[in-house]
Amino acid sequence: MEWTPDARELADLELLLSGAFQPLTGFLGHDDLHTVHERGTLADGTPWPAPVTITLPDEVTPGEEVTLLDPEGVPLAVLSVTERGHDGLAAGPVKGLGAPEHGPFARLRRTPDEVRVDLGGRDALAVTMRGPLDDLGEIVATAKELGAVILLLPLAYGEAGPGVVRAALRARDQLPEGTIVVPVPLAPRDEPEIDLELREHVAFAYGASEHLAGPDPVRIPGPPHRRGLVVFFTGLSGSGKSTIARGLRDALLELGTRTVTYLDGDVVRHLLSKGLTFSKADRDLNIRRIGFVAAEAARHGGLAICAPIAPYAETRAEVREMAESVGADFLLVHVATPLEECERRDRKGLYAKARAGLIPEFTGVSDPYEEPDDADLTIDTTHLSVEAAVGRVLDTLRGGGWVR
Repeated sequence: MEWTPDARELADLELLLSGAFQPLTGFLGHDDLHTVHERGTLADGTPWPAPVTITLPDEVTPGEEVTLLDPEGVPLAVLSVTERGHDGLAAGPVKGLGAPEHGPFARLRRTPDEVRVDLGGRDALAVTMRGPLDDLGEIVATAKELGAVILLLPLAYGEAGPGVVRAALRARDQLPEGTIVVPVPLAPRDEPEIDLELREHVAFAYGASEHLAGPDPVRIPGPPHRRGLVVFFTGLSGSGKSTIARGLRDALLELGTRTVTYLDGDVVRHLLSKGLTFSKADRDLNIRRIGFVAAEAARHGGLAICAPIAPYAETRAEVREMAESVGADFLLVHVATPLEECERRDRKGLYAKARAGLIPEFTGVSDPYEEPDDADLTIDTTHLSVEAAVGRVLDTLRGGGWVR
């Protein structure tokens, strides 16, 4: 049988498979859950702070194996069911079938063993985060006193997850060199004391010698489907970003649940940015103008779709800040089709003209493209249809709650 767990169960599954929940090797059964609630230990007396459970359909019986899937249908693990409860809970060990491939900041995910190898026996001060850090001075002073490496563990769970990781990356830039950032999909527990104990357990699993808990998360008012959103596509000319962006616009207009503003790079240049050249300064100004209009649309709860080349990381970061500063969300989609494939398509003949020297400062040929290291979604259209690519973006919007 195949089964897709809910978001909390998927987060716990990832931590089980990575070893962050050691000594657990699977979902807990009745005896363990009883002692966790009563004494804060497993049935064998091993300290453990919180339930780790999964609910399966009633027809699943002990002795069966269930393949657990991610929301896109990718097999993640096999659960060997050893016990069933009357409340739908199931228990048993899990065996991984492969690391999670999708999700924001997947490239930053590391297992505890991998982080321990990087630490090489050095002391580490782990800081678990559910929101921005408000006192970096305390962290620096504590790490200096301990002679420890700083290990930021943003608890990247749910709709706030990408924002927490971004906050960790911003903090890293202001902390001592060598600070490590590793997203951990730890779902919060209802009781603060239990949540803190579980955060500390995970921190020590990642090799920490000391643990600091960051402040409570910043809560953004309103559900995602009522908040403004900027979906910002970036990629080389010919990568397919405009085609995907148009497809997304059309799909959202068909759904009719969001107000959509569409700002394609070529269209904007005829109106909003007419007269600008292709110098770096003018290209940056073009992106800032697009970002400003998109942020204003999102400020009032709209969904803005942008599809410029946007080759420079610093300018993309400015646009993200524009959106987030007005209380909107920001989704960066990197259409990462390789240069060779973009040039092979070359429907407008632009690459040929650039190679011939007829177009100066052409991105990918005579001017650089800075690939994003903060993309929330990456798509390569080399072997992907437009419909499939649009579906990937729509699934991300639905998964984040921005589209119902």
